[in-house]
Amino acid sequence: MTDRRAVRHRAPAGAADARTLPHRPEVVVVGGGIAGLTAATGLAERGVAVTVVEREDELGGRVSAWTDRLADGSTVSMSRGFHAFFRQYYNLRALLRRADPDLSRLRPVADYPLVDGEGRRDTFRGLPSTPPWNALAFALRSPTFRVRDLLRLNARAAAPLAAVSVPGTYDRLDDVDAATFLERINFPPAARHLAFEVFSRSFFAPPSEMSAAELATMFHLYFLGSSEGLVFDVPDSAYDTALWEPLRAYLAGLGVRFRTGTEAGSVARDGSRWAVDGLAADGVVLAADVSGLRSIVSASPDLADEDWRSRVLGLRIAPPFLVHRLWLDHPVAPDRPAFLATGGLDPLDNISVLDRYEREAATWAAEHGGSVVELHAYACADEVTVLRKQLVGRLHQLYPETAGARIVGELVQWRRDCPLFGVGDFARRPRVRTPFDGVVLAGDGIRIDLPVALMERAAATGWHAANCLLARWGLAGHELTTVPVRGRFAPLRALAALGG
Repeated sequence: MTDRRAVRHRAPAGAADARTLPHRPEVVVVGGGIAGLTAATGLAERGVAVTVVEREDELGGRVSAWTDRLADGSTVSMSRGFHAFFRQYYNLRALLRRADPDLSRLRPVADYPLVDGEGRRDTFRGLPSTPPWNALAFALRSPTFRVRDLLRLNARAAAPLAAVSVPGTYDRLDDVDAATFLERINFPPAARHLAFEVFSRSFFAPPSEMSAAELATMFHLYFLGSSEGLVFDVPDSAYDTALWEPLRAYLAGLGVRFRTGTEAGSVARDGSRWAVDGLAADGVVLAADVSGLRSIVSASPDLADEDWRSRVLGLRIAPPFLVHRLWLDHPVAPDRPAFLATGGLDPLDNISVLDRYEREAATWAAEHGGSVVELHAYACADEVTVLRKQLVGRLHQLYPETAGARIVGELVQWRRDCPLFGVGDFARRPRVRTPFDGVVLAGDGIRIDLPVALMERAAATGWHAANCLLARWGLAGHELTTVPVRGRFAPLRALAALGG
C-alpha cells in the first residue's frame, strides 16, 4: 500500500479467541469463493469453528481454476478467465497475505493498453500515480482527447466523478444509466467508447444498463480516488495453485473443514441455533452467487422477513459472458502485451496472452513452440458458435500473426452468474447484516457502503460478515482498508453538491 490517504476502518474490539468462551461458536459458510473464504478466515483466526460448504469441486468461486482436457487428450489448466489484482484491492490482498505474506505469487503486468476499432491506442504506462494529475496526463496524451475537448466538458456534470462518497453518490446517480451520464459530461465519443466503456463492460454489462453511480465509484476506486494507479498484478500460475490451495492449507491449519462438491439447499431454525441442510451452527454466512443465494432463500421459510426476502430475490444477474481460450502452434509476436482491452471491436472485449505470466501456459508454449491466448466477450447477445467465430476473427485482425497458426486445442466458458449493478438497484440491494441474528450475507452483489468493487467488494463484505458474527459473541474483529471514502478535492466536492 503506497497511498497515504487510504482509510483504515477500525476493527471492533473484543476477546481474541473463541475457545476461551463458555461455548465455542460454530459457523457454516456457504460458498467457497473470495467472499466465503474471507469470512471463513476472519472467523477461524478468532478461534471460531468453521465449515465451508462449496457447490463446486474447487475453491475460488468465479476466480477458480481446474484441470481440463483438450480434444487430443492432453491435460491443461483452465479457468473462467483473466482477473486483475489491483494494488488498491487492500482487503483482497490482506486475505491473500495469510498464505503468501509477501504476495510473492503475484507479478506485475507492465502495461494495460486499450485499442479501438479505428486503431487508436491508449495506455496507462508511465502515468503519474497521484490524482488529478493521472487523469489529466491520460487525457492530454490520449489520441481520443484534444485540448478543445477538455474545454467543452460539462464541469458540473463531471464533478461527481471526483467527489465520490458512498452512499451519497448512489443517492445522486443510481437512477441514471452510465451511458446517459457520460453524454451529460460531454465526453468526446471516441474517449467515451475507449476509456469508459471498456471499464463498464468489466462489470459484465453495457453502459446503457449499468448504474452511473457504480461507474463513478469504479472511477474513484481505480483512478481519481486512489494514488495506487491503474497498475495491477496477476498470479504467476493458475489460480488454484497460486492462491486457493495455499489458502486452503492455511485455513485447514486453523481447523476449518471443507465440504466441496456439496450444494447447500436451505437454512432452518434449530432451536436457538441454525442448520444448513442439517449441519447445525451458531451462525451462517451466505456467500453464494446470486442464483445460489436466491435459491437458498426461496427454500428457507424460516428466513421469514418479506421485505428482506424481496430484496434478495430481486437481485439481478448480468448478461452472459464468453471466455474462449486457444492453444496455438505458433507464438504471438514478442511485443504483444499480456493484456489488451478493446473498444468498438464487438464482440471482443479483451485479449490475454497467458504464457506471458502464467507458469502452466508458459510451460505449454515452450514445449509446443506456440502460445496460449484467451478472448473475452462480455454482455453477450449472440449464441456461442457465432461468438467464437467472431472472436477468432478479431484476434486475427489485431494479431495478424495468429491467422496462420493452427488451433491445437480450445476450451470455452459460457457463463451467466455475475451480479448486475443496474440502474436503481442500490437502494434495494441487501446488506451484509440481515434481520436474523446469526445469519449474514457476503459477496460482490451485496451492499456495503464503502468504495469497493468486484473482487474487492467480495473480500470487504467477507471481512464485514465475519466482524458482524464475531461482535455477536464479543470477539475482536478485523480492520478493513479502503481508498479514501470521499473525493480528494474539496472544490470538486462543492461543485458536485451544487449539481444536486
